[in-house]
Amino acid sequence: MELFRNTNFDFLGKKWPFIIASLVLTGAGMTSVAMKGGPKYGIDFRGGVNMYVKFAHTPPVDRLRSALSAKIAGEISVVEIPGSSEVIIGTELKNEKELDAARRTMVETLSSSFGATGGKLDLHNTGQSALADRLRDPLARTGAGLSEQQLQDLTKAILAFRDGNPNFGILQNLDQLTAVKGVTPSILNAMKQEVALSPFTIRKGELVGPKIGGELRNQAILATLYALGGMLVYIAFRFEWVYGVAAVIAVFHDTIITIGLFSLFDKEISLTVVAALLTLVGYSMNDTIVVFYRIRENLKLLRKERFEPLVNISVNQTLSRTVLTSGLTLLSALALLFFGGPVLNGFSFALVVGIIVGTYSSIFIASPILVWWKSRLDRRGASGGAERVIMTAASKQTAK
Repeated sequence: MELFRNTNFDFLGKKWPFIIASLVLTGAGMTSVAMKGGPKYGIDFRGGVNMYVKFAHTPPVDRLRSALSAKIAGEISVVEIPGSSEVIIGTELKNEKELDAARRTMVETLSSSFGATGGKLDLHNTGQSALADRLRDPLARTGAGLSEQQLQDLTKAILAFRDGNPNFGILQNLDQLTAVKGVTPSILNAMKQEVALSPFTIRKGELVGPKIGGELRNQAILATLYALGGMLVYIAFRFEWVYGVAAVIAVFHDTIITIGLFSLFDKEISLTVVAALLTLVGYSMNDTIVVFYRIRENLKLLRKERFEPLVNISVNQTLSRTVLTSGLTLLSALALLFFGGPVLNGFSFALVVGIIVGTYSSIFIASPILVWWKSRLDRRGASGGAERVIMTAASKQTAK
């Protein structure tokens, strides 16, 4: 499928506005990174606690933030997941000792601010052992006559029902437990005396130590550099070394601009963002290689054509493929950016920026580098030829 046929746009003639735009974006982005002391890393790289909390109703985000800020020092982030009643609570920690203490503080703060009252056990945020301990004596007083094994089986079944219900760990009321095998009216009455339902449940918690975060950050940087180095070797082997240099400069340009825009827009760089950057390294490199392959083919077919017009012809010939591939991928990335919510925001933002910058860098960065290098070689060849002519003439004059 071709959107454009026999186009003859002078892409290289319009390269300077794009080169200037790249220089401005690179300068602004790197200035922002320097002023902020480096990129803004997520908890994956800094170390800290992420806790996923689901509420029965709309999460009280402002109340959550203020309650946690009063108990935990440092920045507290509360991100609501669109389309659900779930939030992600995150905080940065400076050392390993703070991790477990911070997690306990977050749980205690949630329980005291939103949990069950009256000294009852919160069924939404308890384990089997605590539930069995709480019910053992009350059930014995009711004459339920449960052995220890029966008690353990009963509490296990209750928690399995809680976790497997359609609302993912949130019960509407205790009467729902009548659906659990073994829960009799007397057992249910005893439970109503001892347990209660808070409006939230802690679904999971993630702890990342600062040391591990630093190691992940270094590994992410090395992974990007290894990818660029491997591509340089491949392209130098398949084409010429200057093609590899041009392609790697273009991809490095894409990565630097994307990181700079993350700093300018104050967005965090997490593991998912690194995954997006590595995806874009491959995507941009593939787009550049397609253009380079066409240039190499045209060097054989259009031997009499000057190099710069030949590059323009090659870019025009690959224009339909570039627009179709980049355009469709960009639409998907935009859908993620606008409708994916804050959890996918960093990943989708990196994709959108990378696709746009990567597409124009293949045309207006990598291709001009090839043209510049070719013209440099031609000038050196011409000056070398002129020098040889002068030396030959001088030799003849000396011989006479």
